[in-house]
Amino acid sequence: MLTVEQAKAKILEGAEAVAEVEDMVTLYSAGKILAEDIVSEIKVPPLDNSQMDGYAVRCADFAGGRRNFPVSQRIFAGHVGTELEPGTVARIFTGAPIPPGADAVIPQEEASEMEDGSVEFHCEPKAGAWIRRAGCDIDIGQTVLKRGDRLTPPALGVAASVGVSTVKVYRPIRVSLFFTGDELAMPGEKLVEGGIYNSNRFVLRGLLHQLGCDVVDYGNIPDTFEATLEAFRKASRKSDFILTSGGMSVGEADFIRRAVEELGKMQMWRIAMKPGKPVAKGEVRGVPFIGLPGNPVSGFVTFLLFAQPLILKLSGRSQIDVKGYILPLAFDYKCGSRREFIRVRRNGAGELENYRTQNSAVLSSCTWADGLADIPAEADLKKGDLVTYIPFTEFNL
Repeated sequence: MLTVEQAKAKILEGAEAVAEVEDMVTLYSAGKILAEDIVSEIKVPPLDNSQMDGYAVRCADFAGGRRNFPVSQRIFAGHVGTELEPGTVARIFTGAPIPPGADAVIPQEEASEMEDGSVEFHCEPKAGAWIRRAGCDIDIGQTVLKRGDRLTPPALGVAASVGVSTVKVYRPIRVSLFFTGDELAMPGEKLVEGGIYNSNRFVLRGLLHQLGCDVVDYGNIPDTFEATLEAFRKASRKSDFILTSGGMSVGEADFIRRAVEELGKMQMWRIAMKPGKPVAKGEVRGVPFIGLPGNPVSGFVTFLLFAQPLILKLSGRSQIDVKGYILPLAFDYKCGSRREFIRVRRNGAGELENYRTQNSAVLSSCTWADGLADIPAEADLKKGDLVTYIPFTEFNL
């Protein structure tokens, strides 16, 4: 069996982003992946401007202790003032350009308006005070966003701030999805004896849509070799990636491996981890394929650890790794011979609490938990021992 690291390296080996890119209006491109760098052609802000509502002043005018000045102009954001006359001040508002001749801003809280319209200041200004310099955020020629970046709301704001109205993005990858198991039924259908509802379909579709994929869902496939083979044939004609759930064991009705080897090649089959030992990676007529186990928690966890990095890579994302954090356990735990990823959540003391059962069929553990604890094989851990914790937020959950 492969280690987790070996399996991930095997899965990502040779993976490249889809070739097709699209021009998209920046305003409507949230969540897309940039296909080229964005380089600013302007400074942000474009002019020196005021950080505060207050008064633009010349520091030299305060020599000798002078504190009272007439107001010669008012400058609002979006308007440019005239050169500041010596011995006067300009009423200025947040974001308004600093007028020529002024070299500081005094906040309005440090000033009093007099009955004659002049202003009395309570302090002496320092040159540069409360002025945002042109280009202090972004300079001309600066790369503000890079190819492979996801267009988050802040990223969209940055693109807009440098005047970019359209962006080049990778097209969403097409993922074909199907499930094996005669026992599977859809909610709303009557369960036959021995049947179960196909929760995996809802989990995996949700995860794929959350990653921005175009999903071709073939639903439940009968437990026959011919049906499995035909599903792979159809999927390989329409997809950038094929994802399956179930049929990964060694039972007589598990045909995934045989079908993949008939149409392509199987590159890996087992990982030394729990939950989710049976995870397959291969190619079907040149299209990458991952097969996930049918147990609900196993499918969920292995999707996050193995399928999601590959999907991100195919989608053009540059950042595909997740961050782990070192936190103490609030319980004792003895790990078996395989590395385990157990469902946990943080308590108010910053410790990790354990779900009541780590059975791979108990999907409710994944709604209770807020992350996974990475437990080394054979570890005999006590309360307070430190482990690596991966919050679900690292997977955008």
